[in-house]
Amino acid sequence: MIPAKIRDDVGLVRRVRDDENEELQKPLEWGLIRRLLTYTAPVKGKVTALVILTLIRSAQLPALGWVMALVIKGPITGRDLAGLGLGVLGYGVLALSTDALFHFRQRYALEIGETVVNGLRADIFRVAMEQPMSFFHRVKIGRIIGRVTSDVEAVRVGIQDVLFVSVIQFGTMIFSAAVMLWGDWVLFLVVLAMAPVLWLLNRHFRVKLSHYTRASQESFSRVTATLAESVNGIRVTQGFVRQETNAGLFRSLLADHARYNIALARTSAILTPLLELNSQFFVATLLMFGGWRVFHGDMTMGGLITFFLLANQFFAPISILGNQYNQALVAMAGAERVFRLIDLKPDWVDDPAATALVAPRVKAGGGVPSAREDGSLRGGGTSPTNNSLAGLRVEFRSVTFGYDPAKPVLHDVSLTAEPGQTVALVGHTGSGKSSIINLVAKFYLPTRGEVRVDGREIRTITSHSLHRQMGMVQQQNLLFSGTVLENIRLARPEATEAEVREAARRLDCLDLLEALPQGFATEVGERGAGLSLGQRQLVCFTRAMAADPRIVLLDEATSSIDALTEARLQKALVELLRGRTSFVVAHRLSTIRHADLVLVLDQGRIIERGTHAGLLAQAGHYAALYRQFVQVDLPGP
Repeated sequence: MIPAKIRDDVGLVRRVRDDENEELQKPLEWGLIRRLLTYTAPVKGKVTALVILTLIRSAQLPALGWVMALVIKGPITGRDLAGLGLGVLGYGVLALSTDALFHFRQRYALEIGETVVNGLRADIFRVAMEQPMSFFHRVKIGRIIGRVTSDVEAVRVGIQDVLFVSVIQFGTMIFSAAVMLWGDWVLFLVVLAMAPVLWLLNRHFRVKLSHYTRASQESFSRVTATLAESVNGIRVTQGFVRQETNAGLFRSLLADHARYNIALARTSAILTPLLELNSQFFVATLLMFGGWRVFHGDMTMGGLITFFLLANQFFAPISILGNQYNQALVAMAGAERVFRLIDLKPDWVDDPAATALVAPRVKAGGGVPSAREDGSLRGGGTSPTNNSLAGLRVEFRSVTFGYDPAKPVLHDVSLTAEPGQTVALVGHTGSGKSSIINLVAKFYLPTRGEVRVDGREIRTITSHSLHRQMGMVQQQNLLFSGTVLENIRLARPEATEAEVREAARRLDCLDLLEALPQGFATEVGERGAGLSLGQRQLVCFTRAMAADPRIVLLDEATSSIDALTEARLQKALVELLRGRTSFVVAHRLSTIRHADLVLVLDQGRIIERGTHAGLLAQAGHYAALYRQFVQVDLPGP
């Protein structure tokens, strides 16, 4: 039997390959190139300078061959020592100017490439931050990282190297062709007749290169996604002895990626030598026709030498352009996927007519502090010690919701949380408790029905203003790299250290946070790895208290705290929840007992509602759950 994890990843591979099959016929797109060039707007002057330098260098390279031919035909053939010195001096000046322009061309290309890369990465981050939660449930973080790293780096190569190097090589061919045409148009027609052979050769390999480059990029994205998932889930991997299983899956993805890379390398290894062979064949053809014209007096030996030097400048870029074409396909594949993410429309956005939710706080002295448009307050009104809070009324009206609209997890849910009430959500795993929390927080929108906050349908409220008036503590207590103080200030960046300490004191955990190695200056590490689970949870509670919210959402918030610390927090929770509308998902009796309203959920439906005492008296589903809770909560002998 195939493990579910492997089945899921195999399914993802199939879906990605289906996507690839839809896009294989998109090699070079001028629309993508033009769009990439819009990111060069901040360095428009350097782009103009680089274009001029590129065109000059395109003429300089064949000019070097032309000057060499003139020196051979003139001073060397005529044994003119003075003329030879002047010719060598002129050649040296031209060579030095060519190298000087090469320095500035490289420098400007690097700066332009960096500007484009920074713009793309900033847009990717902005778009990712604007996506609703549903996006992050269906897209692996490794795929987003792959867009920011490998795909954007491929675009950098395309901008810095492929674009301008290709322009120079094409320019070299054009200038060389012009001089050859001026020198001997008959022999140039022979060169021109060979051009369709190169064109057909490139066209034959273009589709193969396009397929393998796109497939290679996508397979690398799968490798990155799996690597990120494995590192993040290392505890689970080692805890369930999944190292070999996951390593096998990773090796299969690496083998898949290697297969595409090898196929790409083989195709390139065929194309590049063929181009080189054709160049040598063309030289042999020119030797035959050029020698024939010299024998018949239609061309001088000096003219033939000049033509061959320029022909070398004409054919030399062919193999370079073959490699650049391959790099261009990689860059196009990366640009396509980057712009696909940047252009991704969120599943939903705030209604343009939505307005901020402003519910004034009443200061202890009786004054009402003014509110900003985002719902936050000015001045001393933001201090949790200066305001008495008015909670917000939250109402569900016949709400049906599913993370996949075709598979509802909540069915026709109706409830009302009056201002300042604490609502406890009780039920077995998967009954819909966290889904209600997600809807109140406007992380998702209901499939049918209405969620109303302060009498307003939640779609008419801007998400930013709603979130500014919420405090959330989840079971997964995520902290960001930085200090304890910085993590608490995420809730209210303008809070002073004294206000943060006051929030911790009101939660009766100030001494616990001060007992950390560096107190509030303690580094929490990546994802809070430098703290214990309980310490992380205390930081999250303090963060919620510092936010001074009107709506509090606690989703298994005390699950990581030991019984002694929880006993200290119970009194503090009363302070945190007082006057605030609160939704609490908990299995601990201490929280449920004091709730104003207990909602019992089963398979997405509210099957019982009432107070703790009232539901016990009914001797129904809640009473049965309560007996299970008591057995779990009672200490052992």
